[in-house]
Amino acid sequence: MYRITKEFHFSASHQLHGLPPEHQCARLHGHNYIVVVELTAADLNPHGFVRDYLDLAELKRYIDDELDHRHLNDVLGDDCVTAERMAKHFYDWCRARWPEVTAVKVSETPKTWAEYRP
Repeated sequence: MYRITKEFHFSASHQLHGLPPEHQCARLHGHNYIVVVELTAADLNPHGFVRDYLDLAELKRYIDDELDHRHLNDVLGDDCVTAERMAKHFYDWCRARWPEVTAVKVSETPKTWAEYRP
């Protein structure tokens, strides 16, 4: 099995509603997010790729136009925009375009990652 990944970066704010008021994530705050998309294939295409990385520019445009420097609760219409839910959001968005997508990871901090892999 062949596996490729591509990493994307953006900055945005969010707030996790429903947590105790003293919880730091209950307050409005922001992160420098990293999104990693994984694609796999048993065989390479005629050009020797799982998928051409240039095809993934559509995800960069989506991130830049819709998510970067935005308040994610407003954009995603969710009161609880966690890294876990974002990983699933990105997985669904990517999988609808590229059938080779097998997982998406989202990082909010250098030491934390959430992954969605069906």
